[in-house]
Amino acid sequence: MRDGFVTVAAGTPKIRVADCRYNAEQIFTLMREADKQRVKVLVLPELCLTGYTCGDLFLQPTLQKGAEEGLATILEATKNLDMIAAIGLPVWNKWDNKLYNCAAVIQKGKILGLTPKTNLPNYGEFYEGRWFASGAGVDTAVSLCGQEVSLSAGHLYACYDLPNLVIGVEICEDLWSPEPPSIRAARAGATLMLNLSASNELAGKAAYRRGLVSGQSGRLVCGYVYADAGEGESTTDLVFAGHNIVAENGTILAERRFASGLTISELDVDRLVYERQRMNTYRADPNQECSRIFFDLAQSDTRLTRPVSPTPFVPQDATDRAERCNEILYTAALGLKKRLEHTQAKTAVVGLSGGLDSTLAVLITAVSMEMLDRPASDIIAVTMPCFGTTDRTKSNAVLLAERLGCTLRTIEIGESVRRHFKDIGQSMEDHDVTFENGQARERTQVLMDIANQTGGLVIGTGDLSELALGWCTYNGDHMSNYAVNAGIPKTLVRHLVSFISDDKEAQDPQLSGVLADILDTPVSPELLPAIEGKIAQKTEDLVGPYELHDFYLYYAIRWGFPPRKVLRLAEYAFGRRYDRATLLKWLNNFYRRFFSQQFKRSCLPDGPKVGSVALSPRGDWRMPSDAVSALWLEELDTLEGA
Repeated sequence: MRDGFVTVAAGTPKIRVADCRYNAEQIFTLMREADKQRVKVLVLPELCLTGYTCGDLFLQPTLQKGAEEGLATILEATKNLDMIAAIGLPVWNKWDNKLYNCAAVIQKGKILGLTPKTNLPNYGEFYEGRWFASGAGVDTAVSLCGQEVSLSAGHLYACYDLPNLVIGVEICEDLWSPEPPSIRAARAGATLMLNLSASNELAGKAAYRRGLVSGQSGRLVCGYVYADAGEGESTTDLVFAGHNIVAENGTILAERRFASGLTISELDVDRLVYERQRMNTYRADPNQECSRIFFDLAQSDTRLTRPVSPTPFVPQDATDRAERCNEILYTAALGLKKRLEHTQAKTAVVGLSGGLDSTLAVLITAVSMEMLDRPASDIIAVTMPCFGTTDRTKSNAVLLAERLGCTLRTIEIGESVRRHFKDIGQSMEDHDVTFENGQARERTQVLMDIANQTGGLVIGTGDLSELALGWCTYNGDHMSNYAVNAGIPKTLVRHLVSFISDDKEAQDPQLSGVLADILDTPVSPELLPAIEGKIAQKTEDLVGPYELHDFYLYYAIRWGFPPRKVLRLAEYAFGRRYDRATLLKWLNNFYRRFFSQQFKRSCLPDGPKVGSVALSPRGDWRMPSDAVSALWLEELDTLEGA
């Protein structure tokens, strides 16, 4: 449970209809297996102690008593398990002479509470209204297994040891209704919803069910664990497939169908609470008619099995990745299209270095020109060789501009920079920050002046990762009239260029070839003199691997995770590729640079947000330029010795 992770499971036991003794044995056996798997919260199917398909047998006192005795057996058999479990059974309330379809929430031999089903389907193949009463508005006490237990649809189960773990319960059809009880529970503070279900299988129903579960978890910003009835239910008229789902905030973490047993994953309740506090439209209401029942769980480390991608900005699935790339290209191009239209710009001026970022910028600009039905010659691609420029990058820039049909201008800036260095007394032998930044600012001056000459706009090339690290020259490549890459992290820049290269392979093999070579070129600002014609300055040797920095950016900034949690996820995601010392080194560098370079983000030019992370001072990110990083770096110091 450290770092907010809780191991949860949906379980489908093999049952026999109306054989409560057998079903109880199957259930406690499954619970013991879940305990071995370190599960802390387990949900089992609707009416699993009796079977959902008992029909009129539900009204038989013998079956009702058998269910109670079965629950008593489970309580005794699992009294030493440090686990919360929700088990479905029918419960008769003698005070109102009604039978309720209930979830018994149990722990260590105690029934913490009973949550009745609110919405009873009585249509199509369902006849629950024939046997059960709705739990809407019910708040009473019943005697069950020798314990006095509260029966109410308004119960929440809250953990003392992990305050962000608050559990709500609903049963099957409750989720299908126009106003599921989970809405009320979430607004009252529930971060995890359990659904005990007996949803029969039909062609196409699984996709709809999956959409309901993932959609509700996203809408309510919660974890959602859905346990479905399966093998052993009557197949007289229906078939049950045990479709178990674990979802978190709109994402399916684990899923299983046509099988009995456990479907396990880990929910991050701290992440859910962070997102809720960030969203001012999340209408929490602690005054909802819900009562909290508290329980303890022993603190322990949670073994992670949930998917944690090393490239959180880049989908792992090839189809999803292609769709994402296409979507981002057109989103960024639409932003630039609007700016070109609004300013009536005659040209779009792009500094083309032969590197990844400027390549993506000119490709996006070309798409914008197509949208405007304007010729690619309205793009002025300017290559500005200087002291660190290699033949490889220069020739790639020239060939790229030619294949796209841009107006190409080559302007050697070496002499201008030398003259400037002479004016300010900068030695050509001193390759310090002034030596580097003087070139970057000269390039920006050239681009701005050409834009003035041609009535155009300068299109910025810097990406989101560079903005996070401040890896740009203030009032140099930091500045433009519209920054099309500002919302695109470096790892995604690479995939976008690769996507276009693959797309153009058949139509224009030369364009595809030059894009492939650009992808193979080391990332570099080329501000230091080349060594034997090779790039001397490799960015990732200086600031660290961009795949790590993008990972850190996503979890530290988008989700607000503390350094220890970011490190833990990095160790899990990158496995043997980086050792702990390397991960810590670059994480320390990330925090140090992120704080110290905020002044560059405070005055960013306009640019489109295209993903869930953005650092515009007018949009997602508000941070003073003189904020201190001490607390974050101190936490990292404690981790170095751990």
